[in-house]
Amino acid sequence: MADANSIGARLRAARGSRGLTQEELAEAAGLSRDLIAKLEQGQRKSARVTSLVKLANALDVELSALIGKRDQLGTDRDGGSVLALRNVLLSPSLLPDLDDGHDGEPTPLPQITTAVQNACSAYWNGQFASLIAELPGLITEARLTREAVGPEATYPLAMAYDLAASLMIHFGRDDLAAISAERAVNVARAGNDELLWATLHATYAWVLLHQARLHEAEQLAVGMASRIEPSFSAPAEHVAVWGNLLLCAFAPTAAAGRDIADYAAMATAGAERLRGTVEIYNSTFGPARVAEQETHAYTVLQASGKALAASRRVFPGDLAGIAYGRHLLDVAQAHLDARHRKTATERLLQARSQSVVWFRHQAVARDLVECIREEEARSSPEVRSLATSLGI
Repeated sequence: MADANSIGARLRAARGSRGLTQEELAEAAGLSRDLIAKLEQGQRKSARVTSLVKLANALDVELSALIGKRDQLGTDRDGGSVLALRNVLLSPSLLPDLDDGHDGEPTPLPQITTAVQNACSAYWNGQFASLIAELPGLITEARLTREAVGPEATYPLAMAYDLAASLMIHFGRDDLAAISAERAVNVARAGNDELLWATLHATYAWVLLHQARLHEAEQLAVGMASRIEPSFSAPAEHVAVWGNLLLCAFAPTAAAGRDIADYAAMATAGAERLRGTVEIYNSTFGPARVAEQETHAYTVLQASGKALAASRRVFPGDLAGIAYGRHLLDVAQAHLDARHRKTATERLLQARSQSVVWFRHQAVARDLVECIREEEARSSPEVRSLATSLGI
């Protein structure tokens, strides 16, 4: 039998609670009974995302719950908690005609904007412990500033909500992520920056992807990209927002088992219009980002040759912190699919070096290490070190 904390054990428990046989689940998910049996018996430690999405939807469970995604901070905490962030996101003071209970002067707009920008940097550096401690107060202060200043203070509040959504995805709290993403979009909608409003839909699409709502994620990203499609003379920032929305369609399309060629062609054309990489709203767009998302999509589609070819267009320094770390996880997966086990291990070690805390929250890293351990007659010191970092 699979270990109690494995995907197989969670799969068996979910299937049992719904009174389904392995054959019935296989039919409902459109998968083989053999895959389900091997997962439940511990003969396989994981499955491709396309299969996991089908299983989660057939069982009516969150994808994050099936793969065991959760808070992995352990002792690496800085006084923060998910519950504190939840309480701020779902504060009763947000209800109409209720006093928020805060007195005194709001934080000046330049100061709160700087604080949010620093929090964005902390996110990309994988500093999840300090971020979870800081976000509740940051959201509260950003709310007060926006109430006092008006639409000009839209950016810091919208971005603080957006950061909360991104962090909660890593913690497996897709419910709170969805609430945060929706708050970010609605706050931006009430402001006067259409590009900020549009770009925040990318995080919402990411949430939908993690909820295994593939069609909705793709359509939201593509629909918003179409809505703001830039003219030939549009500024670089406009092209970057449009391009990033297109990139958000790659992952759900690949997870649904479909080719991304059309989206990739449009995104590549957009990136070629830019002179290098454009930074806007805590994100970047340029040729490297297109290659990064192509690598991810082709890895999901199990086209390791195409994935590795795309990965060669991404160089150290093109992507920041955990963005580069996540890319390295895709590269590791592609190498493992191509039976380059040693290279896959090297890429995992590189990914971990971006942020140990972030690395610990990556279910794909755990799956890769488990697969490598299965293939090795005797685990190497490097693989044992990776397993220790991941708590396996």
